[in-house]
Amino acid sequence: MTAHQNLQTAFDPSEALNQPPALEDYNLFTTDRALMQAAEVNGAGWAKDRLTAYGARLGSAETIEQGRLAHRFPPQLKLFDRFGHRRDEVEFHPAWHNIMRLIIGEGLHSTPWAEPKPGAHVARAAAYVMHAQIEPGSQCPTTMTYGSVPPLKRDETIAKDWLPKIYSRDYDPANKPIGQKTGALIGMGMTEKQGGSDVRSNTTRAEPIASSSGREYIITGHKWFFSAPQCDAHLVLAQAPGGLSCFFVPRWRPDGSPNPVRIQRLKDKVGNKSNASSEVEFHGAWGWLLGDEGRGVPTIIEMGTYTRLDCALGSAGLLRGAVSQAVHHVFHRRAFQRHLIDQPLMTNVVADLALESEAATMLALRLARAFDRSDSDAQEAAFRRLCTPAVKYWVCKRAPNAVVEAMEVHGGNGYVDEGPMGMLYKEIPLNSIWEGSGNVMCLDVLRALQKSPDALDVFFAELAPVRGNDRRLDAAVASLQDEFTDLAGIEQRARRVVEKMMTVLQAALLVQHSPAAVADAFCASRLDGDWGHAFGTLPGGVDFRAIAERARPVA
Repeated sequence: MTAHQNLQTAFDPSEALNQPPALEDYNLFTTDRALMQAAEVNGAGWAKDRLTAYGARLGSAETIEQGRLAHRFPPQLKLFDRFGHRRDEVEFHPAWHNIMRLIIGEGLHSTPWAEPKPGAHVARAAAYVMHAQIEPGSQCPTTMTYGSVPPLKRDETIAKDWLPKIYSRDYDPANKPIGQKTGALIGMGMTEKQGGSDVRSNTTRAEPIASSSGREYIITGHKWFFSAPQCDAHLVLAQAPGGLSCFFVPRWRPDGSPNPVRIQRLKDKVGNKSNASSEVEFHGAWGWLLGDEGRGVPTIIEMGTYTRLDCALGSAGLLRGAVSQAVHHVFHRRAFQRHLIDQPLMTNVVADLALESEAATMLALRLARAFDRSDSDAQEAAFRRLCTPAVKYWVCKRAPNAVVEAMEVHGGNGYVDEGPMGMLYKEIPLNSIWEGSGNVMCLDVLRALQKSPDALDVFFAELAPVRGNDRRLDAAVASLQDEFTDLAGIEQRARRVVEKMMTVLQAALLVQHSPAAVADAFCASRLDGDWGHAFGTLPGGVDFRAIAERARPVA
């Protein structure tokens, strides 16, 4: 054999060396110690077997591939059929329907309402965190359906016909009148071109029509963001004679004819590619008044409270997905004769990311517990009102930087869209924007404090069990209390105040429920100021390896 032939034999360009295996065929629940702990301490320990089964299904190579395909092949708008008849339908890749069958079959759109029990919202929250890591687009119609139930339950006419279909675990994508379907999904249409979050500036009109119920209206106007137009009905804001009101607008009129809600186009979003978001016009569409005229915002905000919870849960899930990928990568990839996890600076980076993820998970599931208990516990109700916008703000605001850092851990491979990091990177800004952006959330926290001054006492009572356990936490609580001694200019420093509230609450939860290594590192970095301005700047003395090992996605 010649030297040239020897060289050819030694060099095989098709062999990929030092490439980590794909993170697949693993259980998203049993490999997430923080999530398991959060579910247990917040009252959903009874759901362990169910969550374990769902975690296995989500982590299978088959489900991961379905999620990738749904994201890779976005929905297509079909305005007309081949004869020119109006269709106003959205066509999806088969993978989308497979993922929707999975999430609806698990009941994430309705289980706390259809099968109520203590801890039902927490159990659903844990499943939601896992699902976000695989295919988050499908969570949009799921979340809106979940949030629609409380306002719909208040209307006996709508509830009688629609709630049984909403509670169903059958995913039925057919565009048919509700009486012909085995399941139903609900969407939302609030914002218009001219107003955005300022929904009171809406121009869409609703005129009452003669009916025995006195609740039927004809709606004319538009929506700039009409989420999930494939849903069977939407909650819509419009100006009635008595002011801004909320209407239930189905795809089909009661007489069985199509309701004239005309899709104009689908949004070309940065991420969330698998899901359809649209612009629509109402050409005399039929709608049913929910609540009273002039009470549209309080009616639809009840739905929005639940969707805000899901924004926090979704971001916690996306963050966990990114951290799982990063930690998996460093335990397999080698550089300079060592695995990346054995490189001290890289260990600092992934440990820091793991702290951020565990704190987000603990915080989001604590909020879900308040949703379980708010109907029977006044303190939990006050906690929910105050902390829903705060948690939504903080988790959704922190997660994007962490996901970017997790992408960088992979080097160039992380920036290639074939892998999972591209989807996570493009999805992660979304929850901070939808259902109220950062400033809106922080101002809502101030409104909650103004309307319910006792909510602040409830918040500090939440911290009482850990007082005296950590000097850094005690100092942070005292500093936070000082923020409320002088309320002058508090609107201008609302972000600062909410940040302090949530960081202190995260620390308290970690001190109570997480290993000492995690709680100590969080308090040292996030509370004591011994931290830089980027991830990977944890101080010396931290048990970096233990924190990274805890976050590793292996059972």
